[in-house]
Amino acid sequence: MGSDAGGTPQWRRPVPLRFEPGAIPEEGTDRFFELESMDDPRELLQRATELAVAFRAAADRATEFQAIAAAQLADPRRFDRLTFAALAEQAGWTEDYARKMAEFGERLIKGGGATP
Repeated sequence: MGSDAGGTPQWRRPVPLRFEPGAIPEEGTDRFFELESMDDPRELLQRATELAVAFRAAADRATEFQAIAAAQLADPRRFDRLTFAALAEQAGWTEDYARKMAEFGERLIKGGGATP
C-alpha cells in the first residue's frame, strides 16, 4: 500500500500468482514462487511484497466466502439448516465465532455478496 502526496493510502491491486501448478519440485528443495532463485535483493523484496499482498487479499476474500456460506447454512428458512454448534464443528470454529461469521455473511449477502 502506498500513499499519494496528500498522505491518502492507495490500495494496490494484488499481483497475479505465478507458478507452474503441474511442476513438482525436486526432492530436498523448497520452491516458493521461485523466490529462492532470486539473487537481486530489490527484486526479491518487490516480488515477496507482491505475493504477501496477494495472499492477504486472497485470505480476506476466502473469509468473506466462508461467512456467506455460514450464513446460508445457518439460514432458518432452510429445511436442512445447521445450528451454530454444528456449523462450528464443521468449520473448526467456536460456536460464538460461527454465529459472528453467519451474521457477517448475512451483511455481505444483503450488500451484494463478497464481490466488490
